[in-house]
Amino acid sequence: MNNQYPFPIDPRLDLVLERVVDVPPELVWEAWTQPEHLKQWFCPRPWSVAECEIDLRPGGRFRTVMCSPKGEKLPANDGCYLEVVENRRLVWTSALTPGFRPLVPSGEDGFLFTAHILIEPEGKGTRYTAIAMHPDEGGRTKHEEMGFYEGWATALEQLVEHMQNQAH
Repeated sequence: MNNQYPFPIDPRLDLVLERVVDVPPELVWEAWTQPEHLKQWFCPRPWSVAECEIDLRPGGRFRTVMCSPKGEKLPANDGCYLEVVENRRLVWTSALTPGFRPLVPSGEDGFLFTAHILIEPEGKGTRYTAIAMHPDEGGRTKHEEMGFYEGWATALEQLVEHMQNQAH
């Protein structure tokens, strides 16, 4: 167990990306909670976010549709917020639909996970931690092989760039 997080991390099931970024916590929060911002950084370029729906409350919808460089839209990523603590913590899961309804398995080649975004002030910036928790090792491995570390790190760099531009 790693005591720096508010819950145990299981390296067999969980992926963790932690960075200190030169953006204040309030701007990291805005980037994650306002669709017009999230669409600018959420997936690594040249991919883009074609649609984004945020109902920022426990039980509310977190939905994105990603678009390939050729303009092909992927199936929607639809999830449910579990916890919303302004400027500090955002938790959602792909295992539930809005209103905390259990997901009906679709048989698609996907995986379920719960994401924790932890936002802590550090100096003039933010200690940013993204944790993806999976129910089994297969889901964790698939998420890692899809490029969790590279993709989420690149998206975070894009978040920082976008929000720094907004601040000027």
